[in-house]
Amino acid sequence: MILSRRQLLKTSLGVSLAASVPMSLLNVWAAEAQTTTLPLAIHSQDGPHRLDVEVAETASQRQRGLMEREHLPEARGMLFRFESEQPAGNAFWMYRTLIPLDIAYIDGEGRIVAINTMQPCTSDTPRECPSYPAGASYHAALEVNAGYFAERGIQVGDCVSVPALAGFCRPDA
Repeated sequence: MILSRRQLLKTSLGVSLAASVPMSLLNVWAAEAQTTTLPLAIHSQDGPHRLDVEVAETASQRQRGLMEREHLPEARGMLFRFESEQPAGNAFWMYRTLIPLDIAYIDGEGRIVAINTMQPCTSDTPRECPSYPAGASYHAALEVNAGYFAERGIQVGDCVSVPALAGFCRPDA
């Protein structure tokens, strides 16, 4: 294949630009894009319900959440962890989120303090999307497919544990 001068120039500029991006910056971008997946259990009256959850711990991971996903497998979810307790008025929204979701807000002891069902927002304007406040202080939030909690009898007061994080609550004996 013979390249024209223009194609050769474009190709060499692209290679030069890619080479000039510091490797540390590329690593930061890659790390931000990846989330850790961990097993999680919700202990309710109907027994433990196990999920594999992506963990959103950084501000950018939490901001992106499950945006633009067209499907979430049944036994999957996303756990949003915060460094400090979040006020009851802090809310989640569904801007650019394509699938209906349930959200459980979890306190520092690992107990579910509120559950909401959130519908996708079809607006291109973020301010036109409804928000879903917890109504209680929380340390984490768990998003799953809409209907997941109701179908399994999971409710406020149930216990959420994440063994790999040695955290949240221990189910009642």
